[in-house]
Amino acid sequence: MPAASVRLRGCACGQPAQPSPVTWQHGCVTAATHSPLFPQVPDSADAVLEGLDPEQREVATALHGPVCVLAGAGTGKTRAITHRIAYGVRAGILQPSSVLAVTFTNRAAGEMRGRLRQLGAVGVQARTFHSAALRQLQYFWPKAVGGSLPRLVDRKIQLVADAAAACRIRLDRGELRDVTAEIEWSKVTQTVPADYPSAAAKAAREAPRDPAEIAQLYAAYEDLKRERGVIDFEDVLLLTVAVLQDRQDIAEQVRAQYQHFVVDEYQDVSPLQQRLLELWLGDRENLCVVGDASQTIYSFTGATPDHLLDFRTKHPGATVVKLVRDYRSTPQVVRLANGLLAQAHGRAADHRLELVSQRGPGPDPVFTEYTDEPAEAEGAARRIGELIGSGVRASEIAVLFRTNSQSETYEQALADAGVPYQLRGAERFFDRPEVRKAGSALRAAARFGGNDSLLDDVVDLPSQVRAVLSGEGWTAQPPAGSGAVRERWESLAALVNLAQDSVTAKPDATLADLVAELDERAGAQHAPTVQGVTLASLHSAKGLEWDVVFLVGVAEGMMPITYAKTDEQIEEERRLLYVGVTRARERLHVSWSLARSPGGRANRRPSRFLDGLRSGSPSGRGGAAGSGATGGVEHGVSGRATAVSVAPEPRRRQRSPARCRVCGRTLTDAGEMKLMRCEDCPSDMDEGIYERLHDWRGEQARRSGQPAFCVFTDKTLMAIAEAVPEDPPGLARIPGVGKRKLDRYGADVLAICAGRDGAQGKDQD
Repeated sequence: MPAASVRLRGCACGQPAQPSPVTWQHGCVTAATHSPLFPQVPDSADAVLEGLDPEQREVATALHGPVCVLAGAGTGKTRAITHRIAYGVRAGILQPSSVLAVTFTNRAAGEMRGRLRQLGAVGVQARTFHSAALRQLQYFWPKAVGGSLPRLVDRKIQLVADAAAACRIRLDRGELRDVTAEIEWSKVTQTVPADYPSAAAKAAREAPRDPAEIAQLYAAYEDLKRERGVIDFEDVLLLTVAVLQDRQDIAEQVRAQYQHFVVDEYQDVSPLQQRLLELWLGDRENLCVVGDASQTIYSFTGATPDHLLDFRTKHPGATVVKLVRDYRSTPQVVRLANGLLAQAHGRAADHRLELVSQRGPGPDPVFTEYTDEPAEAEGAARRIGELIGSGVRASEIAVLFRTNSQSETYEQALADAGVPYQLRGAERFFDRPEVRKAGSALRAAARFGGNDSLLDDVVDLPSQVRAVLSGEGWTAQPPAGSGAVRERWESLAALVNLAQDSVTAKPDATLADLVAELDERAGAQHAPTVQGVTLASLHSAKGLEWDVVFLVGVAEGMMPITYAKTDEQIEEERRLLYVGVTRARERLHVSWSLARSPGGRANRRPSRFLDGLRSGSPSGRGGAAGSGATGGVEHGVSGRATAVSVAPEPRRRQRSPARCRVCGRTLTDAGEMKLMRCEDCPSDMDEGIYERLHDWRGEQARRSGQPAFCVFTDKTLMAIAEAVPEDPPGLARIPGVGKRKLDRYGADVLAICAGRDGAQGKDQD
């Protein structure tokens, strides 16, 4: 329900609960201490400003009145705003406890806290919007309403499923996720259930069901929450807004505590977050916002850049600082990024920033065309293997794609190539069982290490950590393969590397120092680097960077995505690609495929966003480089196309898009495409062949020392057992059977399908 419709009731006795000794301002945050991973704290306010460029210095010294920082990708915005806060604190202008810095992810908030600590700004609060709101809500709920705050549900999708059952509406798994997203969008845009159909039409949203049905489900969902006495993630903001609107005394108490506000990634605020910010501010203007309209990529969640773009209108006296010096990427990468935006149109494009690389030259971006998606994945894996062989660390390489469903093909290709990887968005580092056990072992060693024989002959911190973790399964050499065993080893290796970083920064660092650092990082979900190639969607890559980036699947229908219909949606897809390009520091590989699967119809073309930016492509519309806004400061009044080589592969014979062979529906899910049928459609699999293939796969995995899925995934085995191919071309048509696997395992698989025992497979490469 929207904030305006929430009304709070006092408890019957009128007696608020006794406040906890832990205050709402600071909660349970550990006091800032000097971490062994950070260098010496600057010894004065002026020392805080050292090393800033002219525009960053303007940000750091603009401590009064509204300030708007327009910061392009890689221009050091976090550095600028943390130095601003630290300079104000060290100069005695800002009281640390009066500053609230808010951002959008726990990772970003943790990084901000670390930098502030490094600069000596002890006591400043850096939180996400939800974290700050939840802390206030927990503290003031007994006074505003009475009793304890309702339980916060971790995942709302089960509640949505229950609401659908109550409405007698059947939703499949995909529809459940989509309806949940519509409910979330409604709440952050402060839309009540009855208004959903008109609001969705006005916003040109592609509703997953009839809008009236979604409104019904939304209302039932809200009723269920009330019946069960629970609240969801969006309610945290809605209820905090309601408390501050309805209780002037509480609003004044919050405003008395926080006098200065900093908002990072301001282009991503939703109407609800903006309303909360306004209530925190009251009639004051001690606000600094930082953002880049060209990186607005979350409008589907309710985010809008309008608040950033309208800031100068709302605050005529604002100081506006533009950061355009790009310290992240080479001129070649920056040129491509600028070229992408030069062809953009719309309001965000009118405010684009022209980046100026501050780095030395690097290689040109490489554009490559492939016949199909498996060939594209194998090509990327091959190049990644070559890079790692040449000395590039796996953790400095990323493969970025438009949708999560694309990851499976790349996981398989990297596993086949023996390249370790980590899937961003999977289980959080500090939640992994092996990390929790390792943390307990390190904590025990820090307390009782004097009695531990493992530590008798080791003195330095890295050796101590290696000795302790050896008891948890860590070895100096990584295990073969890239499955779960390798992932556990990579987690423990990340802790060993963290210990080495500690002594590099502080030679006398102890095991107790490292344990304290781990506890603080766990609280902020600030994971150490894992030595593996990162696989991530473009959305989840925001805020990250790597030496080498592979942008894959950059074809029409995927970039822009098929369901992007309006001009605004198309432009957001362009900005998403811009975000992907600007994640690369030194090398950038852009690729696409002509067909989805081997033998498929080669009817795809490269993304229109690449027109004019790669050799042989049609000229793009709009802008020459240099037409964007340049860097500088505005004080308010109170009153060349990249030359690259295209390496096309020969086209294969064409055929129609993948369709379910049972019901005829077009298939888009990677797993269903392997089976060539919908997950729910009946299977005609030969169980005997499947069992023999399963046993054969286990033997191959044992001989090669790799996980079984590196030979063939379960879905591929099922697809083979359903199709029962009779010859190599028939086997090659099954998704998941590439040329390498056909050469290596084809004879065995065809023998099993023909009722003969498989041989032992070819020797591993």
